Amino acid sequence: MHCAHFFVTLQAFLIMILEIILIIVGIAAVLWGADRFTDGGCGLARRLNVSELVIGLTIVAFGTSLPEFMVSFMSLLRGSSDMSVGNIIGSNVFNVFVIIGASAIMRTMKVEKTLLSRDIPICIAISLLLFAFATSSGMIVRWEGLVLVAFFCGYLYMAYRVAMNDRKSVLLPSGGEEKAEVRDSKFNEKSLWYFVMLLLVGMAALVIGGRVLVDNAAAVAREWGVSESVIGMTILAAGTSLPELATSVVAARKGSLGLAFGNVVGSNVFNIAFVIGTCSSVVPMPVTEIVPLDWFMLVGSCILVWIVAFTRRELHRWEGILLVSCYLCYLISLLLK
Repeated sequence: MHCAHFFVTLQAFLIMILEIILIIVGIAAVLWGADRFTDGGCGLARRLNVSELVIGLTIVAFGTSLPEFMVSFMSLLRGSSDMSVGNIIGSNVFNVFVIIGASAIMRTMKVEKTLLSRDIPICIAISLLLFAFATSSGMIVRWEGLVLVAFFCGYLYMAYRVAMNDRKSVLLPSGGEEKAEVRDSKFNEKSLWYFVMLLLVGMAALVIGGRVLVDNAAAVAREWGVSESVIGMTILAAGTSLPELATSVVAARKGSLGLAFGNVVGSNVFNIAFVIGTCSSVVPMPVTEIVPLDWFMLVGSCILVWIVAFTRRELHRWEGILLVSCYLCYLISLLLK
Protein backbone atom coordinates (compact mmCIF):
# COMPACT_ATOMS: atom_id res chain seq x y z
CA MET A 1 0.00 0.00 0.00
CA HIS A 2 2.76 2.40 1.00
CA CYS A 3 4.77 1.34 -2.05
CA ALA A 4 1.84 2.08 -4.39
CA HIS A 5 1.36 5.50 -2.76
CA PHE A 6 5.07 6.24 -3.21
CA PHE A 7 4.96 5.44 -6.93
CA VAL A 8 1.83 7.58 -7.42
CA THR A 9 3.53 10.48 -5.67
CA LEU A 10 6.73 9.97 -7.68
CA GLN A 11 4.74 9.87 -10.92
CA ALA A 12 2.95 13.12 -10.06
CA PHE A 13 6.28 14.74 -9.17
CA LEU A 14 7.89 13.66 -12.45
CA ILE A 15 4.88 14.89 -14.44
CA MET A 16 5.13 18.28 -12.72
CA ILE A 17 8.87 18.50 -13.48
CA LEU A 18 8.15 17.65 -17.13
CA GLU A 19 5.46 20.36 -17.28
CA ILE A 20 7.88 22.94 -15.86
CA ILE A 21 10.51 21.92 -18.44
CA LEU A 22 7.90 22.25 -21.19
CA ILE A 23 6.99 25.74 -19.91
CA ILE A 24 10.64 26.75 -20.29
CA VAL A 25 10.79 25.13 -23.74
CA GLY A 26 7.59 26.95 -24.72
CA ILE A 27 8.98 30.32 -23.62
CA ALA A 28 12.21 29.66 -25.54
CA ALA A 29 10.26 28.65 -28.67
CA VAL A 30 8.05 31.75 -28.49
CA LEU A 31 11.04 34.08 -28.07
CA TRP A 32 13.02 32.33 -30.82
CA GLY A 33 10.03 32.44 -33.13
CA ALA A 34 9.46 36.15 -32.49
CA ASP A 35 13.12 36.85 -33.31
CA ARG A 36 12.97 34.85 -36.57
CA PHE A 37 9.65 36.45 -37.53
CA THR A 38 11.03 39.96 -36.98
CA ASP A 39 14.22 39.24 -38.95
CA GLY A 40 12.21 37.75 -41.80
CA GLY A 41 9.80 40.68 -41.82
CA CYS A 42 12.58 43.28 -41.82
CA GLY A 43 14.47 41.50 -44.57
CA LEU A 44 11.35 41.08 -46.69
CA ALA A 45 10.51 44.76 -46.27
CA ARG A 46 14.05 45.74 -47.31
CA ARG A 47 13.93 43.51 -50.36
CA LEU A 48 10.60 45.07 -51.34
CA ASN A 49 12.07 48.59 -50.83
CA VAL A 50 9.79 49.48 -47.91
CA SER A 51 11.13 52.39 -45.87
CA GLU A 52 12.87 51.86 -42.54
CA LEU A 53 10.24 54.05 -40.88
CA VAL A 54 7.43 51.75 -41.99
CA ILE A 55 9.43 48.71 -40.85
CA GLY A 56 9.89 50.13 -37.37
CA LEU A 57 6.25 51.15 -36.99
CA THR A 58 4.77 47.92 -38.27
CA ILE A 59 6.82 44.72 -38.52
CA VAL A 60 9.29 45.37 -35.69
CA ALA A 61 6.60 46.74 -33.35
CA PHE A 62 4.42 43.72 -34.09
CA GLY A 63 7.33 41.31 -33.73
CA THR A 64 8.43 42.49 -30.27
CA SER A 65 4.90 41.99 -28.89
CA LEU A 66 4.22 38.71 -30.70
CA PRO A 67 5.01 36.62 -27.58
CA GLU A 68 2.33 38.43 -25.57
CA PHE A 69 -0.12 38.24 -28.47
CA MET A 70 0.39 34.53 -29.16
CA VAL A 71 0.28 33.48 -25.49
CA SER A 72 -2.82 35.61 -24.80
CA PHE A 73 -4.61 34.43 -27.95
CA MET A 74 -3.79 30.77 -27.28
CA SER A 75 -4.97 31.15 -23.67
CA LEU A 76 -8.24 32.66 -24.88
CA LEU A 77 -8.86 29.87 -27.41
CA ARG A 78 -8.20 27.29 -24.67
CA GLY A 79 -10.84 28.94 -22.48
CA SER A 80 -8.38 30.64 -20.08
CA SER A 81 -9.38 34.29 -20.53
CA ASP A 82 -8.12 35.16 -17.03
CA MET A 83 -4.69 33.84 -17.96
CA SER A 84 -4.85 35.87 -21.18
CA VAL A 85 -5.69 39.15 -19.43
CA GLY A 86 -3.35 38.29 -16.56
CA ASN A 87 -0.49 37.84 -19.03
CA ILE A 88 -1.00 41.37 -20.39
CA ILE A 89 -1.42 42.99 -16.95
CA GLY A 90 1.62 41.14 -15.62
CA SER A 91 3.69 41.99 -18.71
CA ASN A 92 2.87 45.70 -18.45
CA VAL A 93 3.63 45.85 -14.72
CA PHE A 94 6.86 43.91 -15.33
CA ASN A 95 7.79 46.27 -18.18
CA VAL A 96 7.42 49.42 -16.05
CA PHE A 97 8.85 48.24 -12.75
CA VAL A 98 11.55 45.76 -13.80
CA ILE A 99 12.61 46.91 -17.28
CA ILE A 100 12.63 50.65 -16.60
CA GLY A 101 13.98 49.99 -13.10
CA ALA A 102 16.80 47.75 -14.35
CA SER A 103 17.66 50.24 -17.10
CA ALA A 104 17.86 53.08 -14.55
CA ILE A 105 20.08 50.93 -12.32
CA MET A 106 22.41 50.39 -15.28
CA ARG A 107 22.58 54.09 -16.13
CA THR A 108 20.86 57.37 -15.24
CA MET A 109 18.01 57.79 -17.73
CA LYS A 110 17.15 61.19 -19.15
CA VAL A 111 13.46 61.27 -20.07
CA GLU A 112 12.39 63.14 -23.18
CA LYS A 113 9.74 65.81 -22.77
CA THR A 114 7.41 64.17 -25.28
CA LEU A 115 7.33 60.98 -23.23
CA LEU A 116 6.15 62.93 -20.19
CA SER A 117 3.63 65.11 -22.03
CA ARG A 118 2.26 62.63 -24.57
CA ASP A 119 3.26 58.95 -24.47
CA ILE A 120 3.09 58.14 -20.75
CA PRO A 121 -0.30 59.92 -20.34
CA ILE A 122 -1.56 57.89 -23.33
CA CYS A 123 -0.32 54.72 -21.62
CA ILE A 124 -2.16 55.72 -18.42
CA ALA A 125 -5.33 56.50 -20.40
CA ILE A 126 -5.41 53.14 -22.20
CA SER A 127 -4.81 51.33 -18.89
CA LEU A 128 -7.74 53.19 -17.30
CA LEU A 129 -9.91 52.42 -20.33
CA LEU A 130 -9.16 48.69 -20.02
CA PHE A 131 -9.94 48.85 -16.29
CA ALA A 132 -13.28 50.54 -17.01
CA PHE A 133 -14.24 47.98 -19.66
CA ALA A 134 -13.27 44.95 -17.57
CA THR A 135 -14.90 46.04 -14.31
CA SER A 136 -18.16 47.45 -15.74
CA SER A 137 -19.60 44.03 -16.63
CA GLY A 138 -16.96 41.50 -15.57
CA MET A 139 -15.89 40.88 -19.17
CA ILE A 140 -14.48 42.60 -22.23
CA VAL A 141 -17.02 42.32 -25.05
CA ARG A 142 -16.51 42.66 -28.79
CA TRP A 143 -17.40 46.33 -29.18
CA GLU A 144 -15.01 47.23 -26.36
CA GLY A 145 -12.27 45.25 -28.12
CA LEU A 146 -12.96 47.15 -31.32
CA VAL A 147 -12.66 50.44 -29.40
CA LEU A 148 -9.23 49.32 -28.13
CA VAL A 149 -8.14 48.39 -31.67
CA ALA A 150 -9.35 51.79 -32.95
CA PHE A 151 -7.35 53.44 -30.15
CA PHE A 152 -4.28 51.51 -31.29
CA CYS A 153 -4.77 52.57 -34.93
CA GLY A 154 -5.01 56.20 -33.81
CA TYR A 155 -1.85 55.86 -31.71
CA LEU A 156 0.01 54.23 -34.60
CA TYR A 157 -1.07 57.00 -36.97
CA MET A 158 0.04 59.65 -34.47
CA ALA A 159 3.43 57.94 -34.11
CA TYR A 160 3.74 57.80 -37.88
CA ARG A 161 2.99 61.53 -38.26
CA VAL A 162 5.48 62.43 -35.51
CA ALA A 163 8.16 60.24 -37.10
CA MET A 164 7.54 61.81 -40.51
CA ASN A 165 7.92 65.32 -39.04
CA ASP A 166 11.13 64.30 -37.26
CA ARG A 167 12.46 62.73 -40.44
CA LYS A 168 11.94 65.95 -42.42
CA SER A 169 14.04 67.88 -39.90
CA VAL A 170 17.02 65.52 -40.10
CA LEU A 171 19.50 65.78 -42.99
CA LEU A 172 21.47 62.73 -44.04
CA PRO A 173 25.19 63.38 -43.35
CA SER A 174 27.85 63.05 -46.01
CA GLY A 175 28.44 59.43 -46.86
CA GLY A 176 25.22 58.43 -45.11
CA GLU A 177 23.92 56.55 -48.13
CA GLU A 178 27.09 54.44 -48.26
CA LYS A 179 26.76 53.64 -44.56
CA ALA A 180 23.11 52.71 -45.00
CA GLU A 181 24.05 50.44 -47.89
CA VAL A 182 26.71 48.71 -45.80
CA ARG A 183 24.33 48.39 -42.86
CA ASP A 184 21.71 46.73 -45.05
CA SER A 185 24.17 44.44 -46.85
CA LYS A 186 23.06 41.45 -44.79
CA PHE A 187 19.56 41.91 -46.21
CA ASN A 188 20.78 42.31 -49.78
CA GLU A 189 22.88 39.13 -49.64
CA LYS A 190 19.83 36.93 -48.94
CA SER A 191 17.12 35.97 -51.38
CA LEU A 192 13.48 36.93 -51.09
CA TRP A 193 12.50 33.34 -50.35
CA TYR A 194 14.94 33.20 -47.43
CA PHE A 195 13.00 35.92 -45.61
CA VAL A 196 9.67 34.31 -46.51
CA MET A 197 10.93 31.07 -44.93
CA LEU A 198 12.03 33.00 -41.82
CA LEU A 199 8.51 34.40 -41.52
CA LEU A 200 6.92 30.96 -41.85
CA VAL A 201 9.35 29.25 -39.48
CA GLY A 202 9.00 32.05 -36.93
CA MET A 203 5.21 31.90 -37.05
CA ALA A 204 5.26 28.10 -36.66
CA ALA A 205 7.53 28.36 -33.61
CA LEU A 206 5.23 31.01 -32.13
CA VAL A 207 2.10 28.90 -32.59
CA ILE A 208 3.63 25.64 -31.31
CA GLY A 209 5.56 27.30 -28.48
CA GLY A 210 2.52 29.33 -27.43
CA ARG A 211 0.33 26.23 -27.21
CA VAL A 212 2.95 24.23 -25.27
CA LEU A 213 3.48 27.16 -22.89
CA VAL A 214 -0.21 27.80 -22.21
CA ASP A 215 -1.21 24.15 -21.81
CA ASN A 216 1.54 23.34 -19.33
CA ALA A 217 1.22 26.62 -17.40
CA ALA A 218 -2.49 25.93 -16.93
CA ALA A 219 -1.71 22.37 -15.80
CA VAL A 220 0.83 23.58 -13.23
CA ALA A 221 -1.64 26.18 -11.99
CA ARG A 222 -4.28 23.53 -11.37
CA GLU A 223 -1.82 21.16 -9.65
CA TRP A 224 -0.43 23.84 -7.37
CA GLY A 225 -3.84 25.29 -6.61
CA VAL A 226 -2.75 28.63 -8.07
CA SER A 227 -5.23 30.63 -10.12
CA GLU A 228 -4.62 30.92 -13.85
CA SER A 229 -4.55 34.72 -13.58
CA VAL A 230 -1.59 34.51 -11.17
CA ILE A 231 0.29 32.17 -13.53
CA GLY A 232 -0.39 34.64 -16.34
CA MET A 233 0.86 37.59 -14.30
CA THR A 234 4.06 35.83 -13.17
CA ILE A 235 5.55 33.03 -15.29
CA LEU A 236 3.95 33.98 -18.61
CA ALA A 237 4.37 37.74 -18.07
CA ALA A 238 8.08 37.50 -17.26
CA GLY A 239 8.69 35.00 -20.07
CA THR A 240 6.98 37.03 -22.79
CA SER A 241 8.62 40.29 -21.62
CA LEU A 242 12.16 38.99 -22.10
CA PRO A 243 12.58 40.67 -25.55
CA GLU A 244 11.65 44.08 -24.09
CA LEU A 245 13.94 43.51 -21.09
CA ALA A 246 16.93 42.61 -23.26
CA THR A 247 16.28 45.49 -25.68
CA SER A 248 15.92 48.17 -23.02
CA VAL A 249 18.83 47.08 -20.79
CA VAL A 250 21.21 46.80 -23.76
CA ALA A 251 19.97 50.15 -25.09
CA ALA A 252 20.53 51.78 -21.68
CA ARG A 253 24.07 50.37 -21.49
CA LYS A 254 24.84 51.79 -24.94
CA GLY A 255 23.37 55.17 -24.03
CA SER A 256 20.21 54.88 -26.18
CA LEU A 257 18.04 56.01 -23.28
CA GLY A 258 15.14 57.20 -25.41
CA LEU A 259 14.89 53.75 -26.99
CA ALA A 260 15.07 52.03 -23.59
CA PHE A 261 12.21 54.11 -22.15
CA GLY A 262 10.15 54.39 -25.32
CA ASN A 263 10.33 50.63 -25.90
CA VAL A 264 8.45 50.02 -22.64
CA VAL A 265 5.79 52.70 -23.14
CA GLY A 266 5.09 51.67 -26.73
CA SER A 267 4.96 47.98 -25.81
CA ASN A 268 2.46 48.63 -23.02
CA VAL A 269 0.14 50.56 -25.33
CA PHE A 270 0.49 47.82 -27.95
CA ASN A 271 -0.25 45.04 -25.43
CA ILE A 272 -3.50 46.57 -24.22
CA ALA A 273 -4.83 48.24 -27.36
CA PHE A 274 -3.83 45.66 -29.96
CA VAL A 275 -3.44 42.35 -28.10
CA ILE A 276 -6.45 42.53 -25.77
CA GLY A 277 -8.39 44.54 -28.34
CA THR A 278 -7.86 41.92 -31.05
CA CYS A 279 -8.47 38.95 -28.73
CA SER A 280 -11.71 40.34 -27.30
CA SER A 281 -12.91 41.32 -30.78
CA VAL A 282 -12.67 37.65 -31.78
CA VAL A 283 -13.98 36.10 -28.52
CA PRO A 284 -15.47 38.09 -25.61
CA MET A 285 -13.17 37.76 -22.59
CA PRO A 286 -14.69 37.10 -19.13
CA VAL A 287 -12.47 38.57 -16.39
CA THR A 288 -13.24 37.09 -12.97
CA GLU A 289 -9.92 36.38 -11.23
CA ILE A 290 -8.24 39.79 -11.68
CA VAL A 291 -8.43 41.48 -8.26
CA PRO A 292 -8.40 45.24 -7.48
CA LEU A 293 -4.69 45.09 -6.51
CA ASP A 294 -3.81 43.93 -10.03
CA TRP A 295 -5.68 46.83 -11.63
CA PHE A 296 -4.12 49.24 -9.14
CA MET A 297 -0.63 48.01 -10.06
CA LEU A 298 -1.37 48.25 -13.79
CA VAL A 299 -2.44 51.90 -13.61
CA GLY A 300 -0.35 52.85 -10.56
CA SER A 301 2.94 51.66 -12.10
CA CYS A 302 2.52 54.07 -15.03
CA ILE A 303 1.51 56.94 -12.74
CA LEU A 304 4.43 56.27 -10.36
CA VAL A 305 7.09 56.23 -13.07
CA TRP A 306 5.51 59.36 -14.62
CA ILE A 307 5.71 61.21 -11.28
CA VAL A 308 9.25 60.02 -10.55
CA ALA A 309 10.46 60.97 -14.03
CA PHE A 310 8.59 64.29 -14.03
CA THR A 311 10.51 65.70 -11.04
CA ARG A 312 13.88 66.18 -12.76
CA ARG A 313 13.18 64.48 -16.12
CA GLU A 314 15.66 61.83 -15.02
CA LEU A 315 15.61 58.40 -13.41
CA HIS A 316 18.54 57.69 -11.11
CA ARG A 317 19.84 54.40 -9.73
CA TRP A 318 18.01 54.68 -6.40
CA GLU A 319 14.75 55.31 -8.28
CA GLY A 320 15.42 52.22 -10.39
CA ILE A 321 15.94 50.22 -7.21
CA LEU A 322 12.63 51.62 -5.90
CA LEU A 323 10.78 50.45 -9.03
CA VAL A 324 12.28 46.94 -8.91
CA SER A 325 11.48 46.72 -5.17
CA CYS A 326 7.84 47.61 -5.88
CA TYR A 327 7.62 44.72 -8.33
CA LEU A 328 9.18 42.28 -5.85
CA CYS A 329 6.60 43.27 -3.23
CA TYR A 330 3.80 42.78 -5.78
CA LEU A 331 5.25 39.40 -6.79
CA ILE A 332 5.33 38.25 -3.19
CA SER A 333 1.70 39.29 -2.71
CA LEU A 334 0.71 37.30 -5.82
CA LEU A 335 2.45 34.17 -4.61
CA LEU A 336 0.97 34.49 -1.12
CA LYS A 337 -2.49 34.94 -2.67
